[in-house]
Amino acid sequence: MTIDRGLLIHPDELSEAWIARLLASNLKRFGLHPKGGLNAHVSMGAFITEQNVLAERLGRLETAGLTVEHEMHAIRWMLPAEKFKEHPSWFRMDEHGDRVPDFNLCVSNKDALEYIRLRAAEAARLLPAKSHRYHFWTDDVRFAQCQCPECRALSASDQTMVITNAITEGLRRTDPIASQCYLAYFQTLTAPRQVEPTDGVFLEFAPMGRDYHLAMNDPSSEKNASLIAALPDLFACFGWRNSLALEYWLDNSMYSRQVKPPKYFEWNRDVTAADLAFYEEQGFEAAMTFACFLGEDYEELYGSFPNIEEYFMW
Repeated sequence: MTIDRGLLIHPDELSEAWIARLLASNLKRFGLHPKGGLNAHVSMGAFITEQNVLAERLGRLETAGLTVEHEMHAIRWMLPAEKFKEHPSWFRMDEHGDRVPDFNLCVSNKDALEYIRLRAAEAARLLPAKSHRYHFWTDDVRFAQCQCPECRALSASDQTMVITNAITEGLRRTDPIASQCYLAYFQTLTAPRQVEPTDGVFLEFAPMGRDYHLAMNDPSSEKNASLIAALPDLFACFGWRNSLALEYWLDNSMYSRQVKPPKYFEWNRDVTAADLAFYEEQGFEAAMTFACFLGEDYEELYGSFPNIEEYFMW
């Protein structure tokens, strides 16, 4: 397989054992993913403070030739809920007509977007990417777009496109050649129609909610077929440069329903192989998978690391 492969784990799982596996692998990319969910902003803040602790281990991986890029839900960190008292109009309006400081923002508010740019510039300073590729995602929740009269006409994808453009512009204040992903995920799987991507935005396709027992292009899976049907329009919008498929093949956090202790994990090797071939055929430059909840606590419970070495060596 020639498509670049990699994986993401939680920061607290980056043990010496993981370092050894990665250094012995044929993987090209690696990243840390601060935990998402309703407290993603807290996880991101903690991750930033941990950079000095993580730097030495990540440096060894980069010296060995792995590209290190971190991925995280970042909007509530970029626009803290504490700003609501002073600037309620920066925050989204819910379906009841109330401004709420929970998720995302009002994408029609120019001051809110400028604040996002300022914070994105700060994020690029605190979490620089040597590849100049960044993955700062919108909040980790479905159906959380602004419903104000100005935003209501924009789809979830178009609202995300506005936010992604603002993040990209902010990143470039710190890193002049930065690029930022558009995360095609749940309500944003369809391509934006009314808002065009600014220069530097690339596609990250994350088909969460798929059928994990069947390959993406298995003709018997209507669910998977409905997801990959979005790809032609997504590529027409974003092109293929830097395109990334973000998968869940090794994500024991999902199979454990985000609750510890982690469950015993069994890898579906055939689905992974078929999906990688499919993504390569589609023209994706890289494919990543979450591989969370496979840390030292997993090995303490089950006596050994899962039999997934083949993924490391393909």
